[in-house]
Amino acid sequence: MVWQSVVNGLSAGSAYALVAIGFALIFEVSAFYHLSHGAIFTSGAYLSYLFGIMWGLPTGLAILFAIVGSAILGAGMEYAVYRPMRHKGATSLVLLIASLGLLVVIQNVISLIFGDATKTLQAGPVVEGLDVFGARVTPIQITTIVLSIALSGCLWALMRYTKWGKVMRAVAADRELSVIVGARTDQIILGAFIAGSMLAGIAGILVGYDMNITPTMGFEAMLMGVVAAIVGGMGSIPGALLGGWFIGLSEHLGVLKLPSQWQDTIVFLILLVFLLLKPEGFLGRPRQKLAD
Repeated sequence: MVWQSVVNGLSAGSAYALVAIGFALIFEVSAFYHLSHGAIFTSGAYLSYLFGIMWGLPTGLAILFAIVGSAILGAGMEYAVYRPMRHKGATSLVLLIASLGLLVVIQNVISLIFGDATKTLQAGPVVEGLDVFGARVTPIQITTIVLSIALSGCLWALMRYTKWGKVMRAVAADRELSVIVGARTDQIILGAFIAGSMLAGIAGILVGYDMNITPTMGFEAMLMGVVAAIVGGMGSIPGALLGGWFIGLSEHLGVLKLPSQWQDTIVFLILLVFLLLKPEGFLGRPRQKLAD
């Protein structure tokens, strides 16, 4: 029972980590909480359902289109909503409210198109999971854990060793100075939205294949992603991965002794403790930005 909770916690935490990394990436360069990140998560799952189940495309192609669709949706939010507001001098609070509005709108559009009933993504015949220390580990759980590690590592390397990553870190550190030295901040922010939205879309697809999907699934995932980012250290990619695993394991191991409805309570008690005692998180550092 304990090992099964560990496996489930690592799988859930890996999905949280992907959401957290995308959320933190966008936050660091745009300086506001992009709450509609949760809508991108949901869109990834439903686009995969649209292309794979409703339109009958091969699974791999459906997933690829869903990831691209998630990136386009995220880029559209930045280009059509946030950028014009930012150019008109909108504050972070105004952008936060706008992002909440986008979350509600997209959530309701998904509900209108697909209905409120729970949907199931199925990539093929149901297979029995592997037996690991008495726990059943499904292929999608293995994929989620491995992919989260691989994508986190790739993004960390990009942020540290490529020109794009270094410019993004510079914009995150001081946007006004970056403009003075010639950095194209709008393009950098757009790039962050594209990369972050792809990660959220991938997380939504993975969760969709592991569990059922609903129009409201993104809100909880976004909250867990934000907590994971804070616990791991906002702006730290390895920290977000560590924070996601910590949150996932805490909520799944915690309910071994407590009722299942205590899962969310456990998570937010952890958040409260970190905000009071270690606000920089596991790997966060004062004045340090992305990919530390």
